[in-house]
Amino acid sequence: MTTALGQSTLADLPADVGRPDYDRSALRAGILHVGVGNFHRAHMAWYLDRLFATGRDHDWALVGAGVRPGDADMRDRLAAQHWLSTLVELDPEGLSARVLGSMIDFLPIDPKPVISAMSDPAIRIVSLTITEGGYYVDAKTDGFDASHADMVHDAAHPDTPRSVFGMMLAAIRARRDAGHAPFTVLSCDNLPENGHVCARTLRGLAALSDPDLADWIADNIAFPNSMVDCITPATSDRERDLVRDRFGITDAAPVVCEPFRQWVLEDNFPQGRPALEQVGAEFVQDVSRHELMKLRILNGGHAAIAYAGALLGHHFVHDAMADARIVDWLTALETREVIPTLHPIPGVSYDDYLQLILQRFSNPRIGDTIPRLCLDGSNRQPKFILPTLRDRLAAHASIDGLALELALWCRYCEGTTQDGSPIAPNDAQHEQLKANALAARNDPAAFLANAAIFGDLSDDATLQQAFAAQLHGLHEKGVAATLAAYVAG
Repeated sequence: MTTALGQSTLADLPADVGRPDYDRSALRAGILHVGVGNFHRAHMAWYLDRLFATGRDHDWALVGAGVRPGDADMRDRLAAQHWLSTLVELDPEGLSARVLGSMIDFLPIDPKPVISAMSDPAIRIVSLTITEGGYYVDAKTDGFDASHADMVHDAAHPDTPRSVFGMMLAAIRARRDAGHAPFTVLSCDNLPENGHVCARTLRGLAALSDPDLADWIADNIAFPNSMVDCITPATSDRERDLVRDRFGITDAAPVVCEPFRQWVLEDNFPQGRPALEQVGAEFVQDVSRHELMKLRILNGGHAAIAYAGALLGHHFVHDAMADARIVDWLTALETREVIPTLHPIPGVSYDDYLQLILQRFSNPRIGDTIPRLCLDGSNRQPKFILPTLRDRLAAHASIDGLALELALWCRYCEGTTQDGSPIAPNDAQHEQLKANALAARNDPAAFLANAAIFGDLSDDATLQQAFAAQLHGLHEKGVAATLAAYVAG
């Protein structure tokens, strides 16, 4: 016997399932969030649910929004259960579940209602989880990509935009013209200096059609940087069955995640903010060092194990972490080449943080998959690996491990594992990546020649030499032997 999730059935849920003990009908919207995926609900929505349970800040409820046609499916699933989600924490010591009630609406997937809601002065924060590739960054310059088709369209049609940045501009213009204070823009994506990147894109788009508005944004809108962290696997039938069979809930859109979260934000919210520090978030003046720690050790670490794990035939992350060849490779790379690029943070031990990451990756309850970590490498490598590589090159330090990570990605892009099993396409640049990877068998520089990913690194002689050596090792000796050679030093 299971209970279909909904506002009217909350009282019928099993006793061991947490649920909102605050009056959801009294909540008022204060945050409009674009990108209502699993990570948002496991992270920001969880923090707000906990805060509302303390009895405070009930005027900071979430309104969801989406900009892609695929977002409509999530909206339909959540609408049927009154915007509620079951969140299961995958603690190795025992599972726990709570129904989150911090979202009170999810707008239709249409620019007009999104712009209208953003224009409402009650919305004081517009937050984003739109993936690392959603910020229109030109890989060649690391600046704003004004030539992207979405940006060209939104510059020419500012009243009928199709990107979230075009929608924000329309709402900002409406609020300014009406004399209303602007909202704060909060990126919750895994990008170095995500607030600065967001500001650059929004101002860059504005400058294409309304330079005065671009200047006004620079003077009047806050873009606090933030660091977010919580391993959140994709939801499949496995997770839906878990929620049904273990907790007796029929939920069309449950979320599972690890029992760890971190949220570090710059405290720059001119129109106010919820008191998230009351439920574990940390507000600081400068988040950059925390960002780099997480992006390079955790996200870069995910990349390091992803392609090695895939080539060696692993499907689940915890199985890859049970393989000593992969753990030794990851530990050596992090210790030798990643951590040395980081500046000290008072009270933080990078060695302890690395050990925590190894434990988190090894959690068998999470069920995170190697294919998920391999997804969208053309966007993730420039964010999580290449900045570390640039710092090592600038310091004239060894890059053998980082070159091996790129070589593993290249070998993965050939489209088969080491035993010849096919690898399904999972990148927007799949065809180009595969062609370049196959060409790299005879000419390693062919893979690095993709300037849209590698920018000026394509021509770096030191990288070309190190990459060629590691790729040759993978082809001639295989993955395990090449990893072992690096670990042995």
